[in-house]
This record gives sequence, structure tokens and C-alpha cells, in this order.
Amino acid sequence: MRKLALATALTLGISTAALAQEKDWNFGDGVTDERWSLQNIDYALCDVGLNQSPIDLGTPNARGNVELSTMFGTVSGEMALGEEKVQVDFVDADGKGMKSGGTMFNLVQVHFHTPSEHAIDGKRFPLVAHFVHATDDGRLGVLGVMFEEGRTNPGLSNILEAHASGDGTPVTFDIDTMVPDDLDVYRYMGSLTTPPCSEGVNWHVADTQVEASAQQIAALRGALGPTARSLQPQGSRLVVAPSD
Repeated sequence: MRKLALATALTLGISTAALAQEKDWNFGDGVTDERWSLQNIDYALCDVGLNQSPIDLGTPNARGNVELSTMFGTVSGEMALGEEKVQVDFVDADGKGMKSGGTMFNLVQVHFHTPSEHAIDGKRFPLVAHFVHATDDGRLGVLGVMFEEGRTNPGLSNILEAHASGDGTPVTFDIDTMVPDDLDVYRYMGSLTTPPCSEGVNWHVADTQVEASAQQIAALRGALGPTARSLQPQGSRLVVAPSD
């Protein structure tokens, strides 16, 4: 599992030296600029990058149906818990992932934020799952799925049960219970939403929300606290919204 954790960290642009360091940054209120570079100069891109995430997806400059297919189903992983972090690192995900525009992105991990980081017309939802993927040559792709209050979500139930048992606990769940049946997405190029805020991330954000119970949302909010980065300028980037 150490080998998997190291591979995941390198995929996300985190140096091996950083693995040995304690977390030296925190989320803010989700509105005010975080200025993470003041904590560590290695995070300078967070403050000066022109292609940062998250953004408000409510002002797309193009419309079209992104060619996206997913290969998920039941997967196994390990809980990876920490300050402001609830994550599952996948250990049995061969052949799992998403294909976007003909490119295969292999499933690496899923983590959560409360509230959602991306907004749609100024609205943030109470919870989001970010399914992180990488191509064989290291390009990153993320599928973001927002949750609204409703029925209990089976996949989240399995994750929360493992979360209660602590870091390193094995967990198996069906990802398809956490993804809309009709998956249409917003598509744009952005960044990681946490330091070092590496750019070149292929973002896909579902335009339809999935349900989770009030108790599930509250449990993750209690574990994470406020963990949404402030909205970043869209700039001149192409943001494709699903066709009407």
C-alpha cells in the first residue's frame, strides 16, 4: 500500500519530500482568496496561475455533448484520512475509469469536499465527490459529482462505515450508485484545487446531482469541515456545457 500511496502522490504532482512533511495549508471560508503561497512558496501557482479551479460553471462559452463513457461498478480501496481529508485510494481498479474524447483515464482515488467546490450559477451543493483519474502518461482527469439532500446513498454508506473504523480500513462499494445514470458534464481545463494547484487537469463536472441523506452529508461535513476553495476566474478558457 505504501507503493500505491507514493504512486498516487506522484500522479497528483506531490513531491516525495512533501510526503514526509505535515500539512502546512488549510482551506478558508470558500469565498476569500486563500493566498496559499504565503504559507509555502512552492504553492505560488495557486495565486498566480491563470487556469485554476474551481470555477462557476454557469457562464459557459460553448455547448456540446462531451464524448464521455465510464467503466466503474464495484471497486475496492483503502481509507486515507487526515486533516480536511476523506479519501479512498483504489487498490483493485484495473480496467476502471473513464474515457473522454477517446482518451482512457484510469481510476486512482476519490475524495470529498463540503460544500461542493464548483458552483453552477452561483449555487454550491452541500457535498461533492471528486473521482481522480490519470492516463498512462500521467495526465490528470477528474469527474466531479455533486450531491443534494435526499435518499441514503449506498456507496456513501459503505465509505462512511469504513471511515468510522479509521485510516487504512478496507472498503468496497459500487461507484455507479454515486454517479448520475444519465451522465452529461461540463468540461474545461483547470487545476488541482489544493496545493500545489498543478494545472493541466481535465475537469468533467456532472450537470445532474446525486442524492445523499441529510445524515450522510452531516457526517462528511463533520469529518471535513468547510473544504471548498474559493471560486477562481474563468478567464478566456473554453468551458463546454451540455447541449440543451
